[in-house]
Amino acid sequence: MKNEKRTRKEIIDTRLKQAGWNVSDRTQVIEEFDIIVDNDLVQEAATPYSGHQFSDYVLLGKDGKPLAVVEAKKTAASAAVGREQAKQYCFNIQKKHNGELPFCFYTNGNDIFFWDLDNYPPKKVYGFPTREDLERYSYIRKARKNLAGELINTKIAGRDYQIASLRAVMEAIENRKLKFLLVMATGTGKTRTCIALVDTLMRAGWAERVLFLVDRIALRDQALDAFKEYLPNEPRWPNQQEKELATDRRIYVSTYPTMLNIIRDENKTLSPHLFD
Repeated sequence: MKNEKRTRKEIIDTRLKQAGWNVSDRTQVIEEFDIIVDNDLVQEAATPYSGHQFSDYVLLGKDGKPLAVVEAKKTAASAAVGREQAKQYCFNIQKKHNGELPFCFYTNGNDIFFWDLDNYPPKKVYGFPTREDLERYSYIRKARKNLAGELINTKIAGRDYQIASLRAVMEAIENRKLKFLLVMATGTGKTRTCIALVDTLMRAGWAERVLFLVDRIALRDQALDAFKEYLPNEPRWPNQQEKELATDRRIYVSTYPTMLNIIRDENKTLSPHLFD
């Protein structure tokens, strides 16, 4: 059984390192980040976490501003024990620095939860994001437009039921839903409907990098051809028998086994936050 200090040094530091963070570099990570909360903030918070607060980790952007808070608990405790603390640290950092609301993480070393405060409920993730991931999340959060007013490209998917399906998904996305299921028969344009959704989300600033999964190589090749036809200006992976995963594309099309092999490759580190 590890106490909180050992959990941080033996597990959390390692997992941050896997995501490209140098815990020893104070331009990237500050441990025991001191949050001095003034009386007004203490009264607004109305929690026991007031006065001098010390966040276990604060992850910094390239501009030196706080991007995320990480609250750590010992492995024997539930990660959820740190949820309220982490939330208050994020809001107090935002108020004290008059800046953007940091992203929120709380963990016991084994389980990691990611909380995009004011947007989505906490969700379990399988690793920390890279600095690039967090900066992309931050950009998307600020730049995305209202989906209700975004036009659907009917040259990609223009049938009435396709448009109705897309509007239903877009409305659910604006209501901060995370999962959607469209059941469509053969020949009704499943791939084109998905491409039209990707196109809309990218134009509206809700997504920058998308993964499209299929269960057979033939379907992968068909999907790649369709993306090339309808979104010719979006960089795709793979191109011309590429085997190594590139990280500079916008659209990724893969079979399940191929993506699982990439995830399980011990010689490579694939960020679980690579795709939006």
